[in-house]
Amino acid sequence: MTGHDLRAKYLHFFEQKNSLIVPSSSLIPTDPTTLLTSAGMQPLVPFFKGEETPPATRLASCQKCCRADDIEQVGVTWRHASFFEMLGNFSFGDYFKREAILWGWEFLTKELNIDPDVLWVSVYYEDTEAPEIWKKDVGLSEERIYRFDKKDNWWGPVGKSGPCGPDSEIFFDRGAKYDTGDAEMDRPGGDGDRYGEIWNLVFQQYNQTENGELLALPAPGIDTGMGLERTAAILQGVDTIHHTDLFAPIINAISAAKREGDLAFDLSTPQLNPEDPTTKPLRVIADHVRAAIFM
Repeated sequence: MTGHDLRAKYLHFFEQKNSLIVPSSSLIPTDPTTLLTSAGMQPLVPFFKGEETPPATRLASCQKCCRADDIEQVGVTWRHASFFEMLGNFSFGDYFKREAILWGWEFLTKELNIDPDVLWVSVYYEDTEAPEIWKKDVGLSEERIYRFDKKDNWWGPVGKSGPCGPDSEIFFDRGAKYDTGDAEMDRPGGDGDRYGEIWNLVFQQYNQTENGELLALPAPGIDTGMGLERTAAILQGVDTIHHTDLFAPIINAISAAKREGDLAFDLSTPQLNPEDPTTKPLRVIADHVRAAIFM
């Protein structure tokens, strides 16, 4: 499945769930507290806070995002990018945890035909509702549900204040060939490459003030984010996002355009070894070109 097909399939799926499809907002946000748009929900913050009325209580989008906090990892790992597209579906006082979880599972297993046996999830350790939905409504066994604290399963806010809440993440088991031998690394939510996070379901329930106080939102909401590039890598069965159709043409063009003596490597196809330092410049250049074009 191409990146274009994945994007179209996602938006069509949530349009069928009575969501209004909204276009991507600018990478340059109107919020003066952040430099760039870094999440699909960021342009929608006024709706979550009840400051503005959304055009519909259900929205979905493919938001162009840019993040610099992990920029040193760009070109090093299989999944990091400074510019990426975030598929997201949102609810403002409409559906909540059960629908978000069931629809997420339906899209992955029915629309994308991902084997349920390779999917694992995590939840916030104080959230008692989400794990019950995963077990009773989806049918996941207890051992495939991980419980983590705020560091891993609490999202937001963007900046110093704003909407936030517990979340539930969905991971794809990429296979034992990515094991490091470190059990803490080789688990859902670990820093290893075996389990890739593909979707974060955020249950927006609070507004955090600048002094850290949590106030209940006017109405609970849903904010989800699925990385287009990393999901495409999983569906296309390749090792990194740089092997996907979203990056390969750019990398091939960079390789073809190099002058003799400029880039000291040859690359006819983007079969990049993430551990090979000689190909890291290709990955970084391709990433930064994508980011620069959309800014």
